[in-house]
Amino acid sequence: MDLAKRIRLNRIFGHPSKRLCSVAVDHLVGYQKGLPQGLRNVPETLRKLAEGKPDAVTLLKGMAKSAWEPYAGRIPMIIQSMCFTSDDAMIETATRPEEVLRLGADAIAVAIGVRGPNEGKFLKIMTQMVEEADRIGLPVVAHIYPRDFSKGATIVHDPENILWAVRCGVECGADVVKVPFTGDAKSFREIAATSPVPVVAAGGPRCETLLEALDMMAKVVESGVHGATIGRNIWGAPDPTRALIAFRAVIHDQMTPAAALKAAGLGGAGTKPSKR
Repeated sequence: MDLAKRIRLNRIFGHPSKRLCSVAVDHLVGYQKGLPQGLRNVPETLRKLAEGKPDAVTLLKGMAKSAWEPYAGRIPMIIQSMCFTSDDAMIETATRPEEVLRLGADAIAVAIGVRGPNEGKFLKIMTQMVEEADRIGLPVVAHIYPRDFSKGATIVHDPENILWAVRCGVECGADVVKVPFTGDAKSFREIAATSPVPVVAAGGPRCETLLEALDMMAKVVESGVHGATIGRNIWGAPDPTRALIAFRAVIHDQMTPAAALKAAGLGGAGTKPSKR
């Protein structure tokens, strides 16, 4: 691997566990109506996340340019390059690798959908991003979501489709592949074993309680993959800082969900994320 890429990936996977506990705050087009509370004041959300010491944070370039300076050099930053909706009503590129490098990011994230009528277009976008990023030593983190268009273009989590998503990321040349969790450690372990590059789990849809989200994350850790990137189950929690601390305890220290809640100072096992 290119030395520049290795340096940047070592920052992102810098925890002694070699697993990733990062937070995604790159949500935008999916919330054109009903913007959740945790995404309304992103600078304030970033302040709370920084207190929880994430391994990395993924942002779109605008918020990175205007709100990331207080954390520059302290927390690895990943810039999301794509804006797309699961039904493909929007498929747009927000930035390119060269601009991401100028912003000082440690990696570029490329979110694509597979399955469906635009799969080829998405794969072409991914391969072009990888080609550009390779020239400048910038790692590519592929965020790949298989969809079922017979069910309203919903994101699916079954092992066959997740295996396909991982294979697409590998064949397009991504350095890290993030995919939805299948729901059980055995199938996810078998899928990750087919990949020569690190596989991380997406944090999943909003869970009813933080305990439920931590239970899911414990299964992710059990599968042996390289950690996870979590979004709404952290920034959507009543206390994002403590929620992140709990996730770190499960991912890095392999605590049980109940012990992680206690370590984070969160008493109730039924701690609920905010709905908005």
